[in-house]
Amino acid sequence: MSVFVLLLGFPGVGKLTLAKELGSLISAKIVDNHWFNNPILRLLDEDQTAPLPKGIWEYTGRVRQAVLDAITACSGPSANFIFTHAGVEGDERSTRTYQQFVEAAGQRAAVFVPVRLLCAEEELARRVSAPARRDHLKTTDVETSRSRSQQAVVLNIPHQHALTLDVTLTSPLESAAAIRDHVVTCLPNGR
Repeated sequence: MSVFVLLLGFPGVGKLTLAKELGSLISAKIVDNHWFNNPILRLLDEDQTAPLPKGIWEYTGRVRQAVLDAITACSGPSANFIFTHAGVEGDERSTRTYQQFVEAAGQRAAVFVPVRLLCAEEELARRVSAPARRDHLKTTDVETSRSRSQQAVVLNIPHQHALTLDVTLTSPLESAAAIRDHVVTCLPNGR
C-alpha cells in the first residue's frame, strides 16, 4: 500500500526538514513544493525584490501537475511520497493545490495523510530568517512571517486522516516520529 503524506505549513515551519526525517522513517520519496516553484521563479528577478508577475503560480501549478502525473503513471505501486505545501485557509489556489495531491493519491489508491504543522509566531520568525533559506528561493522576510502568523491560518480541509501538530518545541525527529505513528494508524490493519 502506498502512502501520500502532505505536510502543510507556513514558510519557515520546517516542512522540508521534517520531510527528510520522516522520509527515512517511512521509506518515502520527498517532493518539496520548491521543486515546482523554483524552476519558474529562477527565471525571474535574481535578487527577489520585484513583485511576482500576475499568473506566475499557474505555471508552477502546471509543473506540479506534471510531476504528479509522472508519479501516478511511473512510480511503483508501493512507493511512498511526502509532499510539502504552504497552504493558507481561504485561499483558492491553496485549495486547488491540495486537491491536486488528493486526486493523485486517489489515482494511485494511496492512503492520503494531510498534516498541518503549526508553530508559534516568534519561533516561526526566527526560523524564517535563516540566511540559508534565500539560497533555495525561500522567503526570509520576518515581517511577512509575523503578519501571516497573525492574520492567516494554515490550510485546514477536513479529512479522515488529518493530523495537526504543533512543532514549536519539538525536534524534527520527534515530530517525524509522531507523524509516522499517525500514518500507521491510518493504514488498513495498522500496517
